[in-house]
Amino acid sequence: MMLRRLLLTAALPLAFAASSALPASAEQLKVVASFTVLADVVKQVGGDHVKVSSLVPPNGDPHEFEPTPANAKSLKAADVVFVSGEGLEGWMDRLITASGYKGTPVTVSEGVSLRTMEEDGKTITDPHVWNSPANVKVWVKNIQTALAKADPADAAAFQSGAEAYNKKLDMLDAYAHEKLDKIPEDRRKVLTSHDAFGYFGRDYKVTFLAPLGISTESEASAADVSKLIEQIKTEKVKTYFFENSNDPRLVKQIAKATSATPGGELYVEALSPAKGPAPTYEKMFRYNVDQLAAAMAKSS
Repeated sequence: MMLRRLLLTAALPLAFAASSALPASAEQLKVVASFTVLADVVKQVGGDHVKVSSLVPPNGDPHEFEPTPANAKSLKAADVVFVSGEGLEGWMDRLITASGYKGTPVTVSEGVSLRTMEEDGKTITDPHVWNSPANVKVWVKNIQTALAKADPADAAAFQSGAEAYNKKLDMLDAYAHEKLDKIPEDRRKVLTSHDAFGYFGRDYKVTFLAPLGISTESEASAADVSKLIEQIKTEKVKTYFFENSNDPRLVKQIAKATSATPGGELYVEALSPAKGPAPTYEKMFRYNVDQLAAAMAKSS
């Protein structure tokens, strides 16, 4: 009996040492993403090894987002923080300062072939890179690298997740071409709330007209609206769309003046809640393609 007790006592330090030597991967990485679209892509790459939260909620506008104390608390506790970058999250620096977060957010759009446009006499970079699956593949690479750095023990799992998701992104690109390429290019024109579909338009040769520029924080002047109405009439744009995260009043006003008909709602900068039509990036992209293709096919 005494020998057995001695053996158990001797085994305790060994058992403790073994448990403390378990890889950090046994615990999920606490990851914060700036908005829902990015949060979903991180989940796809990280799988069960990450616990991801989004600062901007579903249907939320990442341009006009106002962080809360709960956001600051979440940020401070994060192991890894992801932002899209290119001016999208103008509120992020304030939140970092308020939260006391000591790390550096990973900018996932680094390496994307960016598009620029003239706005109020200035050259502006378009931050809406995710509306192109090819650009999201750049995100995936940057996300995989950052997660592997934070959790080297699970690097192989992150690589596997990235490879599987890249195949889905290739399928999304093929799906968009299948739906849109058959529509005559002169009919691939729609009116939306603000200029958020530039990369989509570049990839699939669709013209998007919008009263607002890159950011929803800007305001359209009466002259800009009047000019846009004339352009819509000249180019015979037949359909307008709302965006789930933006105020629809201005686009409705323009549509009324041009006799454009409603095509429905697009998910541009925010996913829908879980029970909506666009709870993941994959579903969001397919849904937008279906809506746009149906409207443009009808007008042609």
